[in-house]
Amino acid sequence: MYPLQHLSLGIVFSLIILFIFPQIGLIGFLIIILSTILIDIDHYIYYIYRKKDWSLKNAYNWSSNTGKKFFLFSKKQKDKFYTGFYFLHGVEIILVCLLLSIISKYFLFISLGFTFHLLLDIYFIGRYHNRVDRVSVIYDFLKFKKLKPL
Repeated sequence: MYPLQHLSLGIVFSLIILFIFPQIGLIGFLIIILSTILIDIDHYIYYIYRKKDWSLKNAYNWSSNTGKKFFLFSKKQKDKFYTGFYFLHGVEIILVCLLLSIISKYFLFISLGFTFHLLLDIYFIGRYHNRVDRVSVIYDFLKFKKLKPL
């Protein structure tokens, strides 16, 4: 899913949360929106790791092209490759944020944004790539060790 889609749906989601729970205030509303987008920083970090290039534009283009190429693969081909390891995309990170919400309520807002983002990714990957990724960082790590990077 593209950043603009995450941003648009993140705004709608945050507005719904703000409407239901007005006590989160403007700060909570903004943190939820930002966390639905900024979780994807791990895509950029993965790009830097793989390509040794710091260009954000190149990272976006590479990620977009990789996703398009992967989309065209058959189910059998998709089972041989992965598009990247994204360490913030998993339930483990959400659980850490929930634990940290004991210290600060802002981590609860971050966990809401991350959860919404991951649910969108899981739906998108399941529907368009016919597989399940990005549910668990540990599961993906173990699964991807057996696959080739695209």
